[in-house]
Amino acid sequence: MTPASRKLLIIDDDVLVRQSIVTYLTDSGFCVCSASDATAALELLANPDLSLPDLIITDLRMPNGDGLQLLQLLHDRHPSLPVIVISGAGVMNDVVTSLRLGARDYLIKPVVDLEVLVHSINKVLDRQDLEEENKRYRVQLENANRELKENLRVLERDQIAGRRVQRRLMPSGFTTEEGYTAAHTIVPSLFLSGDFVDYAHIKRRYLAFYLADVSGHGASSAFVTIWLKHLVSRMVREEGLFGDESSFAQGADLMLRQINRELHETRLSHHLTLFVGVIDTVTHKMHYVVAGHLPMPILLTDEGAEYLTGRGKPVGIFKEVSWEVYERQLPEKFALVCFSDGILETLSQQELQEKEAQLLKLIASSSGGLDSVCNTLVIKEIRDNPDDIAVLSITRGVS
Repeated sequence: MTPASRKLLIIDDDVLVRQSIVTYLTDSGFCVCSASDATAALELLANPDLSLPDLIITDLRMPNGDGLQLLQLLHDRHPSLPVIVISGAGVMNDVVTSLRLGARDYLIKPVVDLEVLVHSINKVLDRQDLEEENKRYRVQLENANRELKENLRVLERDQIAGRRVQRRLMPSGFTTEEGYTAAHTIVPSLFLSGDFVDYAHIKRRYLAFYLADVSGHGASSAFVTIWLKHLVSRMVREEGLFGDESSFAQGADLMLRQINRELHETRLSHHLTLFVGVIDTVTHKMHYVVAGHLPMPILLTDEGAEYLTGRGKPVGIFKEVSWEVYERQLPEKFALVCFSDGILETLSQQELQEKEAQLLKLIASSSGGLDSVCNTLVIKEIRDNPDDIAVLSITRGVS
């Protein structure tokens, strides 16, 4: 603000002193009014037709009212109104009391150079401006915090709803008549997971399953898993995916090509790594495809533990791509354990090969069943994991 927009109130019973201060401050560009004592000043301040001054300059020793009493009243009624005291009574107790009652400065009469008073006024007004600006910032910050808290509550409700939907879409573990058992667990790094698992026993013969890891974290990745669930379910329901011998042979490749095509068409800005498998529970033959998945699933048999072989590009990055279908004959008793790459973050080894070797060793010491694997890797005790962790277990003849 310019000095002309600053309104000052001068309170002093000495007419000459008061007038000299009014004249000098007016010449300095301020808008100045005056009162001869505390009573007149309070009447001015109480007048609803007049705006409050930006600053008050007052004497302490006046015939009609003590200046300290005036300071107390001003402090009670107008606590944010700055006051400068000018007094000939330079008693230390008066100085301390004045400052305690909110006076911003204390000058001792006579003020020979009134430019000293102007400097004090500017300094007090600058400080007042800063305090008012800080108040505005605090109000803005409080409003922003309230909005943020409300937005967080809305987000939390949305996250809870999304998590419930995601959980409802997850399959329930089951055991087929031929003794195949499918089970899984997911430990999300955030409230919503970008990992997804699904499996089904189709036409009471083909056990189809997949483990998907969507790029990114949080709600957007979780929504892609929901989209993926509905897309694959539609392919199984409407297009007969994995419903006959022909689809058993090539269905995994067709499934990934369809997902890849729709990812590009819908522009979801995510890609996926997947392991897709389908087992003929009559012949015990498994076909599978690998789409950028790491680590590879581990096959545990009486002969030991080994990683499946295979490779393929992730889904959603390249437009025209197909995936090789691999084949494996399964023994009477086995466990196939699939992980998302978040499991590697739980291992203390530094190099990828060392992590994979340690994971293989740990799975070899388990039975291959879901509970045994989770207990061996202490998955359910993991906290603050940097990435989602998904475990899918397909077993036969394993407790």
